Amino acid sequence: MKIRRAFYVITTLALITFTVVFSLRGEKKSERPKYMLVIHGGAGAIDANMPEEMKNRYYSSLGKALEIGEKILKSGGKSLDAVEAVVNFLEDDSLFNAGRGAVLNSEGYAQLDASIMDGKTLNAGAVAAVEHIKNPISAARVIMEKTNHVMITGAGAEKVAELNGLTLVDRAYFITSERTKSWNKANSKGTVGCVALDMEGNLAAATSTGGMTNKLVGRIGDSPIIGAGNYANNKTLAISATGKGEKFIKHNVAFRISALMEYKDMTLEEACNEVMFKHLEPNDGGVVAIDKNGNFALVFNTESMFRGVTGEGLTPEVKIWKTK
Repeated sequence: MKIRRAFYVITTLALITFTVVFSLRGEKKSERPKYMLVIHGGAGAIDANMPEEMKNRYYSSLGKALEIGEKILKSGGKSLDAVEAVVNFLEDDSLFNAGRGAVLNSEGYAQLDASIMDGKTLNAGAVAAVEHIKNPISAARVIMEKTNHVMITGAGAEKVAELNGLTLVDRAYFITSERTKSWNKANSKGTVGCVALDMEGNLAAATSTGGMTNKLVGRIGDSPIIGAGNYANNKTLAISATGKGEKFIKHNVAFRISALMEYKDMTLEEACNEVMFKHLEPNDGGVVAIDKNGNFALVFNTESMFRGVTGEGLTPEVKIWKTK
């Protein structure tokens, strides 16, 4: 089976739509790679003129995230452990809109959402509108593994997290000077996510976010909603989304892509393109995904997306804009 290894992006210019394919280095193999990992750090109109120092910080952070995940997978670790560890790292990095450095709501504090899913069992866990959990993705995993529920919100989720030994912090922990300055910049958004395939052939997906700047208190986006912003199924794929949450919820994006693969026999590339370019509109967002055979896709209809990929036989690579 041919392993597809490419970046996919579409943009609109002078009312003409183009699909641009970016090939990655690495020898193509006829069999499934032993492991694969793909990440994103949000999609949108990312300033290409940002200072070189800031660009390098983003590249360095994305590269480190890939290293963390690959180390786990390369040593035979589970895909669930890899995606949690990667998202933990991105939550702790204030560059991204998840965990510390998350955007602020209309009242000036962060409310965080996250979800994780096991493609082998279809078990999933999610937290939403939490204010004190240092690493929401770990709380989502606790919900999945330690309770009979899929999603718990607010104070209830925080109580479960505390009872299971997770770190709770004051609201001030999440607030950075950069986010305070951008508080009144409407519609600022972003997400972090990771999908992985391990040596046992199991898929997993994890997504975490602070949502959008100035959102109403209690607003919940697509990231913690299984099938909208996050999904994993060993029959098809693992996928994590980023963008306009309300759109991804309405179109049930993550599960829709999986369903096109399962019921219409589309390839990963075909299914992602079908949904991102025919059901959604330009600038709605992007997805990263890996299928059961190790093919991967990084698809976005925005100007740019923080993203990266690594795996057996691949040189780790990170990008922000269409070609760099």
